[in-house]
Amino acid sequence: MRLRILDIDGSLPAQPGLAAAAATRHAQWIDLRGEERALRLWASRPRMRALAARLSGTPPAGSGPIVTFYGSGDYHHLATAMMAAIDTPLSVIHFDNHADWVRLPATHNCGGWVNRALEMPQVKRIVTLGPCSDDLVLPQLKTGNVAALASGRLELHPWRAPPSRVWGRVGDGPGHRQVGGRLVWNCLLRLQGASFLGALADRLPTEAVWVSIDKDVLRHEDAATNWDQGEMPLDTLLAALRELGAVRRIVGVDVCGEYSRPAFSDPIKRLAAWLDHPRNPPATEALALNDRANRRLIDVLAQLLP
Repeated sequence: MRLRILDIDGSLPAQPGLAAAAATRHAQWIDLRGEERALRLWASRPRMRALAARLSGTPPAGSGPIVTFYGSGDYHHLATAMMAAIDTPLSVIHFDNHADWVRLPATHNCGGWVNRALEMPQVKRIVTLGPCSDDLVLPQLKTGNVAALASGRLELHPWRAPPSRVWGRVGDGPGHRQVGGRLVWNCLLRLQGASFLGALADRLPTEAVWVSIDKDVLRHEDAATNWDQGEMPLDTLLAALRELGAVRRIVGVDVCGEYSRPAFSDPIKRLAAWLDHPRNPPATEALALNDRANRRLIDVLAQLLP
């Protein structure tokens, strides 16, 4: 495993445990602080192309899958710039409290990056695990990509969610069934982890898997982020990674979901953050949760990707 850290918002160098793990594993640090405002929440296509070229042109030394940590979930759309370096067919396993599937605006943004990934020729399916947010309330009115569920290109398994009101025929899928005008979700809270992951792996159309983790999928006891958080315990996430790594070849991992204080020069981004982010920042002592979670993620991934 090769470890790479993109310092975009200053959240990662502030974590002593992560810094120690990075030193031990000779991690590659890439300074992107000058891009903090331009990349936060959404980024232009030229900036995304430039970032993809930079990352693929200067990979960490050695061989093996690259595991990248890169700051706040406000930057989750940068995952597609990392996936661009993989030319083999991929299934993407996406842990998140949000579906990140809005179709509008059709830009590189943290709330719609799943659609940009589905446009990539190497990405054959995305499986989203863990949402508890209100993204699934009236999803079509919020421009959620329900059509991708209908086509089978996208699976969505909430941690916990009530049935979603929809219009038209969506049909049944591995993560849901349609009952009249509602999608009834197969929530992970009710499923057995090992048996679920085994069945999920059997359905994947590719041997190679990319794992994308936003730590806002985790409960408040395990992380502190810029977004409303889910309810998945960290131990459950780590167990899922072990199960997945035992039956599929993980070719890359990206991890976001730190907390960083947003800074904007663009008034539209400032307004979007004010509308979407929780009003109260986490307490300073809560930020240590992210360091502990990152260390545990590194330890597990190092076992899976020697």
